[in-house]
Amino acid sequence: MSAARGIFMSKKIILTAADIRRALIRIAHEIIERNKAIEHLILVGVHTRGVPLAKRLATSIENLNELKIPLGTLDISLHRDDLSSSNLPPIVHHTDIPADINDKTIVLVDDVLYTGRSVRAAMDALIEKGRPQSIQLAVLIDRGHREMPIRADYVGKNIPSSRHEEIRVKLVETDGTDEVATVSLAKTKPLRSEPGKVGYFKGSYYGSGK
Repeated sequence: MSAARGIFMSKKIILTAADIRRALIRIAHEIIERNKAIEHLILVGVHTRGVPLAKRLATSIENLNELKIPLGTLDISLHRDDLSSSNLPPIVHHTDIPADINDKTIVLVDDVLYTGRSVRAAMDALIEKGRPQSIQLAVLIDRGHREMPIRADYVGKNIPSSRHEEIRVKLVETDGTDEVATVSLAKTKPLRSEPGKVGYFKGSYYGSGK
């Protein structure tokens, strides 16, 4: 808790490292089952945490099917629809698609599906590289609150959430550990209120005013 700002952070672990591993193995099985022509498949991870997730899925599919799957990385920073409203320059990552995507089945891989705007940007960035036969979406977490008509084909876990909550995904490759947690930030009540002062506590005002 921050006493100066009156902010209390509540964290709840919802996926452990073992949970993440099981979810990815299940998704790998589902991808193989749905795509009979597995040799026409390409996995593409969306920066940042979609990239290590795509690598893990590709390894699982290779272990299960004894076939190496082409693996790419995709940067969506210049395709985001909030660039004009942001004063900060976009952080540009490297895009690397090592195979021709024309007439192939592309599985986009990302960590969290939220409004759907990042996925729309990813599809725009991908189609600049060619014309795939189909695009599928695999995500570790679907938290709801869609603003676009986009759904995931493969989901590690559905986590109903409120908009004031954060879903924080940590992976060994990027953060040094594997976990998924929900984080809630709440205003906290001061120990006492002074006469004539109005305080704020979890969405409501209190205190005496003149």
